[in-house]
Amino acid sequence: MLLISPDSVEEALDCAKASEHLDIVDVKRPAEGSLGANFPWVIREIREAVPADKPVSATVGDVPYKPGTVAQAALGAAVSGATYIKVGLYGCTTPEQAVEVMRGVVRAVKDHRPDAFVVASGYADAHRIGCVSPLSLPDIARRSGSDAAMLDTAIKDGTRLFDHVPPEVCGEFVGRAHEAGLLAALAGSVKAADLGALTRIGADIVGVRGAVCEGGDRRAGRIQPHLVAAFRAEMDRHAGEHAATAAAAG
Repeated sequence: MLLISPDSVEEALDCAKASEHLDIVDVKRPAEGSLGANFPWVIREIREAVPADKPVSATVGDVPYKPGTVAQAALGAAVSGATYIKVGLYGCTTPEQAVEVMRGVVRAVKDHRPDAFVVASGYADAHRIGCVSPLSLPDIARRSGSDAAMLDTAIKDGTRLFDHVPPEVCGEFVGRAHEAGLLAALAGSVKAADLGALTRIGADIVGVRGAVCEGGDRRAGRIQPHLVAAFRAEMDRHAGEHAATAAAAG
């Protein structure tokens, strides 16, 4: 699945123009960090702006180790119309802390909307900020009752997912998530050139923003429908080639 992250209602309308090419519209606020949370009214307005059959996800933020605070924020995102709730475990330094935070999120969200998806998100560059390691995320998600595990990058300085977690380690991350019955999502300045590796790895969700913005700039650029369409075409091409290769080998 292709997840695209507009940061405004105007960009969401551009996503709506390209809705046939994407699967999930993700609401975040890059000015507040990698998984920066946007305002509840923005989530509501974006939910209203995109086709009803396209789920909306929302980031809760690069959160501290404050389980009650994070649970309330997650509930706010769900009440505002998000069906995928993403939590960046920025301030959790141990798996136990991360599980405690995510358990609170799962209960808060699913008491309100049982069919919502809760995503435990970590960072490929965790070593730079001191949070839980990438390969611990699938087990954190499993123990907390979350539905998916995700990797992004915390520091947006031009480095990318594979600069910190090479493809073979990302493959291990995806394998652990699937063994636990979870969806596996990968993001972090992903480019079209990464799609071959991501397809072989078997990620369920690929999240992008900069790759579909004018100039490739996630902050100053604006999402362009034709870039969304081109990215999806490349994604589908790799998926087709991978399927053909697997069929020939089998």
